Amino acid sequence: MYKVTVDTKTFIRFWLVILGFAAVGFLLFQAATALLIIGAALFFALAINPLVHKIAKRIPGNSIKLSIAFSYVIIVGFLSTFFAIVVPTIINETVNFARNFPETIKTVSENFSWLSDFGKSIGVDNIQNEIITGVQKFSSTIINDLGTNFATSVGAVGGFIAALILVLVLALFMLTEGPAIVDQFWKNFKGNPESVRAQNTVNRMANVVSKYVSNALTVALINACCTAAVTLIICLCFSLDAGLALPFGLITGVFSLIPMFGSFIGGCIVALLLAFNVWGAGLAFLIYTIIYLQIESNVISPKVQGKGLQLPALAILASVTIGVYMFGIIGAIISIPIAGCVKVLFEEYGKSLNIEEDKKPETHHKIEKKTEEKKLVA
Repeated sequence: MYKVTVDTKTFIRFWLVILGFAAVGFLLFQAATALLIIGAALFFALAINPLVHKIAKRIPGNSIKLSIAFSYVIIVGFLSTFFAIVVPTIINETVNFARNFPETIKTVSENFSWLSDFGKSIGVDNIQNEIITGVQKFSSTIINDLGTNFATSVGAVGGFIAALILVLVLALFMLTEGPAIVDQFWKNFKGNPESVRAQNTVNRMANVVSKYVSNALTVALINACCTAAVTLIICLCFSLDAGLALPFGLITGVFSLIPMFGSFIGGCIVALLLAFNVWGAGLAFLIYTIIYLQIESNVISPKVQGKGLQLPALAILASVTIGVYMFGIIGAIISIPIAGCVKVLFEEYGKSLNIEEDKKPETHHKIEKKTEEKKLVA
């Protein structure tokens, strides 16, 4: 039987390492929100970097700082417009639906004479009145809950706005001071071939994020414009407010940024909001959504995004699932470019292994050549 003895110093070092890892894990857990904000700012900076350079090329003097200012005006204007138009529209349509729902049920139930006979057969004489009363109570509950939830969610909305402002400010500093910091960082490793490879890898990952985001925004813009046009036609046909076209277009445009299922979810939301007013309008838009999804997946996306990141469907679905469960909608949006960056890392790692394998035979050949030269000299 063997007996293992450990000296005091080794024992203390072992537990210090364990406690160190535990402390780092605890600190990372405590700083999870801050790290998420920094990561979102970095992603945002990489995403708008192509827009900044495009604007800079059209500005006299090619001023990067001035182009950043223009880019921020565009982005902040879009966000302000989105929240100012879309959120009130959704709330108003939901409230109108809850108010008009009892009258709708009453009108529908009056057209079904067999409903009274069915009620009597099960022992309920006034089944229509019972249904209408229940629907009225349900609608009143929805309206009251909307007011209560709105009051209780003011703090959450304030926290979200504060985080959004912090992301924009951090991204601004990353765009203005980030390039100089990165250049200074790589200068510390100048002359090292490994640093050149690492720099190329980082540049490839940045290109993956920027290209994916620009292509995704293009597809989202096309979706938003098509939705707005179709909604306007449906509103004119069903005598609805034509002002619904813009907010509904924004809704589908934003949701289409979510990979795979975003366009369908946005279309269903718009169809449901239209159905709150006229069910025929909702059905018409749902049919349009099904047709448009086929066109987008087979024509628009391949033309705009090309071969994209060349990720298999399983990898895309897995990355989206992980992103949704970790960070919600934001995680779903950033999951695919992160998966593309991981793919770049694996590719670069494979190239480094191949380079090392190619060097080994050359070294062996040089050793054999030197040995033969020594024999000839002898």
